[in-house]
Amino acid sequence: MTITLITGANKSLGLETARRLLEAGHTVYAGVRDPASADAVRALGAEVVQLDVTDQASVDAALASLPALDVLVNNAGVLGTSFGVDDLSAEAMQAVLDTNVLGIVRVTQAALPLLRASDAPVILNVASGVGFPRYLQDPARDEYPVPAIPYAASKAAVITLTVQYAKNLPGFRINASDPGYTATDFNGHGGHQTVTEGTDATVALALVGADGPTGEFHDRHGRVEL
Repeated sequence: MTITLITGANKSLGLETARRLLEAGHTVYAGVRDPASADAVRALGAEVVQLDVTDQASVDAALASLPALDVLVNNAGVLGTSFGVDDLSAEAMQAVLDTNVLGIVRVTQAALPLLRASDAPVILNVASGVGFPRYLQDPARDEYPVPAIPYAASKAAVITLTVQYAKNLPGFRINASDPGYTATDFNGHGGHQTVTEGTDATVALALVGADGPTGEFHDRHGRVEL
């Protein structure tokens, strides 16, 4: 039995990831800030745990409630309130980093004792092509028009911390996924991909075996060369 924790699992990409991993036979614990808003993921058959990635006490309590852990999907993230330079402030930047980057560190560090006890520990960090400088500079890419600084910087940090965690934990499989331009609340459901397409890379990397890739960044078509 593979036990999986997904943060931010109550809607959009997190909810679809939970559905697909449950379908693959995982026992899924859905980490959500407000369990009262988790009816959709609960209906799928996931176990709901209260987990706010910005609150260390919440993170610690959530991980302490798990019987074991094999796969961690760090999916929780926020877009933030700054979308250019004129509305950018240190506070706006800090708020995004607190969830999108420090949140991953809080959850991952708290999860390490359980993951180290697993025969095949896996960590998947949901990043974004918006965090990949080459994409931001390519007018042919969906990411090119995005002006937001905090979100892009946070996802660049996620890609880098994934590589560094993988180097530090060679017995783990640790990777980052790019959902692509997917129709979610983040973009007013304007993306051209479905949530199923947007979770292809996340699910594939959550299902890797002990001989799978590590320290890599993938989209739904495969590895993205860093």
